[in-house]
Amino acid sequence: MSEWNVGKQKKTGVKKGVEYAVLVGVVSQNQTLEQVEEYLDELQFLAETAGAIAKKRFIQKLNRPESRTYVGKGKLEEIQEYVEANDINLVIFDDDLSGKQTNIIEEELKVKILDRSSLILDIFASRAQTAQARAQVELAQMQYLLPRLRGLWTHLERQRGGIGMRGPGEKEIETDRRIIRDKIALLKKKLEKIELQGETRRKNRGDLIRLSLVGYTNVGKSTLMNFLSKSDVFAEDKLFATLDTTVRKVVLDRIPFLLSDTVGFIRKLPTHLIESFKSTLDEVRESDILIHVVDIAHPQFEDQISVVSKTIADIKADGKKTIIVFNKMDLYRTRYFDKMLDPETKTEIEEELKKSLIKKHGDDVVFIAALEKENLDGLRTVLKKEVEAFYLERYPHRAKFW
Repeated sequence: MSEWNVGKQKKTGVKKGVEYAVLVGVVSQNQTLEQVEEYLDELQFLAETAGAIAKKRFIQKLNRPESRTYVGKGKLEEIQEYVEANDINLVIFDDDLSGKQTNIIEEELKVKILDRSSLILDIFASRAQTAQARAQVELAQMQYLLPRLRGLWTHLERQRGGIGMRGPGEKEIETDRRIIRDKIALLKKKLEKIELQGETRRKNRGDLIRLSLVGYTNVGKSTLMNFLSKSDVFAEDKLFATLDTTVRKVVLDRIPFLLSDTVGFIRKLPTHLIESFKSTLDEVRESDILIHVVDIAHPQFEDQISVVSKTIADIKADGKKTIIVFNKMDLYRTRYFDKMLDPETKTEIEEELKKSLIKKHGDDVVFIAALEKENLDGLRTVLKKEVEAFYLERYPHRAKFW
C-alpha cells in the first residue's frame, strides 16, 4: 500500500450524515389549525434535537386520520412529489402510526418513516448515559416495537441506521416476538433491581426534606438546579437534555434539603415511556415540595402547565405542595414588548401579567430569569420559607439547632 493512501480507505458501516425531513400533521375534529401548527413546531424542535433538518411541513384537514396512510391519497402523492424532488430521506408524522400504516407509507414514499413516539425514543436512546437510563429507554423501545413487528420488519433485513434506528432497533434478529418478550421481562427485572437500590439510597438520605424540579422539557430546570445547588448539571437548549435524575444537597441559611432535577415532560409523551421511567419519577412521587418551572416566554405556556399537571397526576404525585416558577422573564420582554414602549408602560404591563397569573395559580408563584440571575434571591427566600415550614411541622425539635 502506498504511504499516500494510509487512512484513506473507504469506510464501511452505516452512513450517518445529515437527514432532511418533512413533517406531517392532521387537523382533526378535536384540534384546531393553530394547535397543529404548535405541535409541528415542537415536532421540528424534536427533529432538530435528533439531528435532522426539517425542510417542509404538510397539514391536512380530516375528520380523523386515514386508517391506511394517515393522510389522504392526494396529500400522500403531494408529499411523495416533494420528497423525490428535494432529496428528502425522512418523513415524520406527529401522531403514532401502526406498523401497518408505517409499512404502507414507507412503500409509497420509499424513505424512512417515523412518528412522534419513535422520534422521542430515538432522542432518549442518544441521551441515555447511565445503566438505568439505557435500560429504561431500551424497555420503552421494545414495548413500542412489539405491537408493530408485523408491519415494520422482516427477518434478516439489511441493517439500517440514523435517526429512529439507534439502540435495539439496529438488530433485526431481536424483532422476533418471543425474543422481544423475553428481553422485556429481563429489562423489567433489571429495573426492579435498580429501583430497589434507588429506594435504599433514598432511605439512606436521612430525614431531609425533598424538593423536585418538574416541568415541560427545555424550560430551564437544569440551569436553575445549577444555580441553587452550585453544581454543574448538564444544561442545553435542546429537548430532553436531562434523562437521569440528579440529586444534590442544598443549604439555604443553614437549612438543608435535597433538590432533584428530573426528566422534562412533553405533549403526547408515549405511555410506555412514562411506565419505563417509573423508577426515575419516584423522586417526584417521594418529594415533599414540587418546584414547577414554566417557560413564560413560550406562546403556549399555559398548555404546557396543563401537560405537566396531567403527567404529575398520571404518576400519582399530585396533591403535593407546589411552587410555580415562571422562568425566562427576560426572554418574555424581548419577544412581547415593543421596543418603542416607555419603561413605565412596560412595567405596568408586566405587573398586570404577574397579577393575572397569581390570581389564576395562587400565591405560590415566583417570577425569575435564571440565566440573568433575576430575582433568584426572591426564589431562595420562598424556598427557605416553605422548607422551614415543613421542618417545623415534621421535626419541630430540630428548629432550635438552625
